[in-house]
Amino acid sequence: MKKIIDRFISYVTIDTQSDPNSNSTPSTEKQWVLANKLTEELKQIGLQDVSIDKNSYIMATLPSNIKKAVPTVGFISHFDTTPDFSGTNVRPRLIPNYDGKDIVLNKKNNIVLSPDYFDDLLLYKGQTLIVTDGTTLLGADDKAGIAEIITAMEYLIQHPEIKHGPVRIGFTPDEEIGRGAHKFDVKKFNADWAYTIDGSQIGELEYENFNAAGAKITAIGKSVHPGYAKGKMVNAIGLISELMNLLPKEEVPEQTEGREGFFHINHLRGEIEKAELELIIRDHDRSLFEKRKKLLKNIVNELNEKHGDFLTVEITDQYFNMREKIEPVIQVVEIAKKAMEVLDIEPIIKPIRGGTDGSQLSYMGLPCPNIFAGGHNFHGKYEYVPVESMQKAVEVIVKICEIVGSK
Repeated sequence: MKKIIDRFISYVTIDTQSDPNSNSTPSTEKQWVLANKLTEELKQIGLQDVSIDKNSYIMATLPSNIKKAVPTVGFISHFDTTPDFSGTNVRPRLIPNYDGKDIVLNKKNNIVLSPDYFDDLLLYKGQTLIVTDGTTLLGADDKAGIAEIITAMEYLIQHPEIKHGPVRIGFTPDEEIGRGAHKFDVKKFNADWAYTIDGSQIGELEYENFNAAGAKITAIGKSVHPGYAKGKMVNAIGLISELMNLLPKEEVPEQTEGREGFFHINHLRGEIEKAELELIIRDHDRSLFEKRKKLLKNIVNELNEKHGDFLTVEITDQYFNMREKIEPVIQVVEIAKKAMEVLDIEPIIKPIRGGTDGSQLSYMGLPCPNIFAGGHNFHGKYEYVPVESMQKAVEVIVKICEIVGSK
């Protein structure tokens, strides 16, 4: 337990927040600090073929310790944290033997992590939690995954009696801004399939995610003195507001679950002369996803017919549901499921209400389901991770390697 705690804390105290407004890879220079640290650590524990490229993508190999030829399996995590919440000066705190009651994260600011609101906390009564100080996120997404992969590789190196085939690991930048797989060299990685260790609750095993697109709507207005504006002024803010009111009211993140899709407005800025709206479009069903994009275009067209051609829309596909690529090789999911069951972990197979590097990698030729890393409440000050869940993730990785080596 101490080893994985120390390893995890050494990672989360390094700020690796990514930046969607940057065109470089990695999108922030500070990601290099952890990337270089991880590269050296992989060499120190004894992995081979350790490399880091000009874009900070890290790869390494655990060679096979058996004579027969078996598939090469990979494990992948990302080291950036979301730009949605501060990752600067992370001060993690341990809560040993959690008693099931409120955890005061920050007394001064009255920030409390409570099971009355976050009822998943009660699943971990008696366990050791790592929490924030209430001013930053924690970074378990996905530094927990990195700590688990490295700890599992170190364990396999130290226990050669566990037979396994070749194992490849990869760590990526910029996953949180949707670019984690963009420059991932699948050919160089050279695995038959892989798993991202980037899920949440213990037991999660996912091979279905949203189809995703981003949209930007721009309204160009005409500013005229409001006292003499009749028939002349075009208020760009008003046009954007009218468009927002035409979107389905119930199809938003806060009112949907499971496989239900949504429209999510995440940026709004404007003046009379110009206003901009940015939103994301999500749906697990490909046909419904296409209908959502079409609906948005139709709304823009209707408003342009009503008011004049003052609105434009740009829609960009971001990633697609990996289920299409995983189902033909569903045995890779069954292997992870078997590993969990052998370890008395109940597999929770459900669709991801989001995306991972694995969704893009699956379309790049590397089937890549997602496995739990153990954290909860990602992207905010209430983030926490049970250490016991991290330990179980290590055991699952080791067991997958063992199962593949026996095939």
